[in-house]
Amino acid sequence: MTVHRRRRRLLSPPDWCSDLAGAWIFYTVLPAWPWPAPRFRRIARFAPLLGLVTGGAQALLWWALTPTWPLAARVALVLTLGLWISGGIHADGLMDTADGLAAPKASRLAAMDDSRVGAAGVIAMIQVLLLRAAGLWMLDAAAPAALLAAAVWGRWSPLLAIDRFPYLREDGTAGFHRDHWRGLRRESRPMLALLVVCAVGIGARGWPWWLLVGALPASAVPLILGRRLEGHSGDSYGACVEWSESLALLLMGLLACGV
Repeated sequence: MTVHRRRRRLLSPPDWCSDLAGAWIFYTVLPAWPWPAPRFRRIARFAPLLGLVTGGAQALLWWALTPTWPLAARVALVLTLGLWISGGIHADGLMDTADGLAAPKASRLAAMDDSRVGAAGVIAMIQVLLLRAAGLWMLDAAAPAALLAAAVWGRWSPLLAIDRFPYLREDGTAGFHRDHWRGLRRESRPMLALLVVCAVGIGARGWPWWLLVGALPASAVPLILGRRLEGHSGDSYGACVEWSESLALLLMGLLACGV
């Protein structure tokens, strides 16, 4: 029995590895890992890493298409790829949140629960796509690096929302984030590791400093939304990602153009 227990301990993955496998399934439509079994507890901390995967795929597509495809086609295909990889999970939250903000205060949560998309939701989705397209158009050759940075910063913003504001729904499907929350500093450790790598790259390899400006919308959006809604829900977590990522790309594009 002792030998079997030791073997089980050796074969069983650490909790963080199971949470990472759960984050992979929750935040993307990419094929699940054969091992380890996913666990859906502290997965929010790994959202920025999944942003690195999504942004990396978009950056590779942009780089592969650059020699022959026109700029407009690259913008459209890269945006389409990002929506596909995420399965639209954040876009759905954006549209629901926009519908809620457009409704009277007393019926905001009901409007966000409605499976039908209202005019405010459609307009919000169009707006973020236009912001991203404008940013990528200005960035052009610098787009791959900006796509990576924006995707990472955008997926860090819900961590601030989870930490600073109460969860609005008693029986909401995203409530497990708060249930297993260990504090912003601890849950941001994977993000901090990414920042260290980015800082080394900026200092040693001449990466543009404006890759860090995504911190501005990633911090402002969850705070503004949280105050407007008096809390956050799974929908507004997704809205934080979409608005933060879109504004980050726009700011990077403006700075890259010297505006």
